[in-house]
Amino acid sequence: MNSLPFKKWRHAKLPGFVVCMMAVQVALMPRGLAQTFHQELENTALNHHLVGMSVAVFCQNEMLDTYHFGLSDIERNLPVTDSTLYRVASISKSVTATALMLLHEQGLFALDDDVSTRLGFELRNPHYPNTPITYRMLLSHTSSIVDGSGYSYFLNATYGNPTPPSVQQLMLPGGTYYTANTWLGRQPGSYFEYSNINYGLIGTLIESLSGQRFDVFVRENVLIPLQITGSFNVNHLSNINNVAVLYRDAIPQADNYQGVMPTPVDLTQYTLGTNGFIFAPQGGLRITANDLCKFMMMHTSNGVSPFGSVLDSASLALMHSPEWTFNGSNGNNYYNLFNQWGLGFQLTTNTAGGDIVIDGLPMIGHPGEAYGLISDMYFDRDNHFGLVFVTNGYHSGGGYAFGSYSAFYKPEEEIFTAIKNYPYGTCIYLEAPNLADEAPNLLVWVVGHTLHIHPDLKPAQLQITDLAGRCPARFNNPRGAISLSSVKPGIYLWSATTPDGLKRGKLVVGSY
Repeated sequence: MNSLPFKKWRHAKLPGFVVCMMAVQVALMPRGLAQTFHQELENTALNHHLVGMSVAVFCQNEMLDTYHFGLSDIERNLPVTDSTLYRVASISKSVTATALMLLHEQGLFALDDDVSTRLGFELRNPHYPNTPITYRMLLSHTSSIVDGSGYSYFLNATYGNPTPPSVQQLMLPGGTYYTANTWLGRQPGSYFEYSNINYGLIGTLIESLSGQRFDVFVRENVLIPLQITGSFNVNHLSNINNVAVLYRDAIPQADNYQGVMPTPVDLTQYTLGTNGFIFAPQGGLRITANDLCKFMMMHTSNGVSPFGSVLDSASLALMHSPEWTFNGSNGNNYYNLFNQWGLGFQLTTNTAGGDIVIDGLPMIGHPGEAYGLISDMYFDRDNHFGLVFVTNGYHSGGGYAFGSYSAFYKPEEEIFTAIKNYPYGTCIYLEAPNLADEAPNLLVWVVGHTLHIHPDLKPAQLQITDLAGRCPARFNNPRGAISLSSVKPGIYLWSATTPDGLKRGKLVVGSY
């Protein structure tokens, strides 16, 4: 099946009813903020009748919060937890692209090389037979290749087959699964058209370049180095019970293993580099929400994160830079969802009614949709901030409601808004206030390492909490100016118990 990233295929409004579900939460922020934030997330899950859901947020290479709701398996009543592995659909493409760029770092190809050399056959758009298809084109969806009507038949012949057909049978005229609508009548490199086939071909190229099967290479060279337990191959997973079933209208669509590990396909007769679609590089990664954050931390930290390293900063800069920008006629922007693309990543532009994750904040990442699941993984390199939202489907109603201000679905909008509105603004907007202008209007502010409290606040208690939920300072009945010399420079949240109730805000201590 196709792994569709765009959000306009199902849009019926869902009828109102209440579903009682288990919610699991791991809060790394002040308790009052966490409870309010988690309540908003739970309301979204209930209002949109989600079967299960995970939300994870990180900042500065630290997990800020993880929240889980509902069930990973309805029939067996298994809750979503930190260990739940989702088949995250098109988010998989960013991991596949990262694996290919590792081989690029090793000097095995140049981005503008003709991929035909490694595929072992001449890959050409029949309308432009003299224009090579390059690695850059595949990564940026500008190859002129589209998911034609033969694509799904090719996948059906590939999955579970010990001797799958060669990609030549899909891509070359006269092939068993070839159809003319596999190619656009556009010159390669000139037009954006999102295509799953691009990434199946990348999987094939990874095998040819590395001499390893796609699933093995990615696991050994990308996932394990980042301490990620997921895989493109379900037989690599240690506990099949952790894999979430995917649902439409509460009917299983995929990964309904019922606790039984599937029998591995005997691929001993498979020839490497002939069909990289076997383990679905375009959409078949099973991974937890927290592990997606580990992957993003590497991308936000110039290749070096607390969990490991895969790519160097130069490769990451290439991946995160625009290769294609929509100008109104040079591509299919999928109802305003895709307006800029790098190498394996979407770059958001905050176009009105379109690609808005956090309004006003350009982000890098990827959405996913398949079998009832929707998924989002986005990060901001400058502020080392990232978020994950995944749901494994819905109970009823036939689909997800359209968003009101973007090209995303309504549940996605609500999750993004909740993340923006609660403590994470501290991570997203790091600039300290202009105290000369704003201090008269602030209740609590810091100059250097001195905390100032407005005389009208009169708190009975005030505490300062870092972004990981630690409390380096707490004061009883504080007034006036207080030294914070023992508090490290950084970004903090403050909360105060006052005669008017709980007050809270954010602070920047020292030079940060």
